[in-house]
Amino acid sequence: MKMQKEQKKFCSKCKTHTVQSASIYKKGKDRTSAQGARRHAEDKRGYGGQKFPELKRTAKTTKKITLKYTCKTCHKQTMKAGIRIRKLEIQP
Repeated sequence: MKMQKEQKKFCSKCKTHTVQSASIYKKGKDRTSAQGARRHAEDKRGYGGQKFPELKRTAKTTKKITLKYTCKTCHKQTMKAGIRIRKLEIQP
């Protein structure tokens, strides 16, 4: 699917429709020192193994793409849960 990089959308900070640039959101690197990661590592250690069943194969062929919009006037960023799509191409 092809999509325009700049669109007119409602900005909640400006309280009006402004030109906003779209980009695909990419998740940052996980912290290994986070509480949940440490707890999961402790549960995996030793005999007894995995806490949850390990996923052998994925059922879905596509992923949901999250879009990040940035307002051109106030630079406020908003996220929108995108659609399930194989490939998204953002055109200038």
